Amino acid sequence: VQLQASGGGVVQAGGSLRLPCVASGRSISSSALGWFRQAPGKDLEFVATNSRSGSTYYANSVKGRFTISRDNGKNTVYLRMNSLKPEDTAAYYCAARPRAWSGDYFESNFYDYWGQGTQVTVSS
Repeated sequence: VQLQASGGGVVQAGGSLRLPCVASGRSISSSALGWFRQAPGKDLEFVATNSRSGSTYYANSVKGRFTISRDNGKNTVYLRMNSLKPEDTAAYYCAARPRAWSGDYFESNFYDYWGQGTQVTVSS
């Protein structure tokens, strides 16, 4: 699976962005899909995941502001980000796990495939 994330940019605090991540090479319909982020000088951080059945899980820091969704027909996973804060500034990465669900979805090693990052900068 190849994953291509896009949609990043510079936005003012309180603004919104939507990040699409397009998969190629196989269908995502049977995969768990996730988003992580990494701010400069910080560790990779879990943001959200969407199971193959459509269940969603979020980090407490983004709950109520971010929404993960998928369009299996377009082989794409999205991260909708509302009410953005300066602390949301980071490179955002999408990830996929085609294997059966096992382990902790909030850990990076749960996922088998990763896209390149797309930078999101939130100005105050």
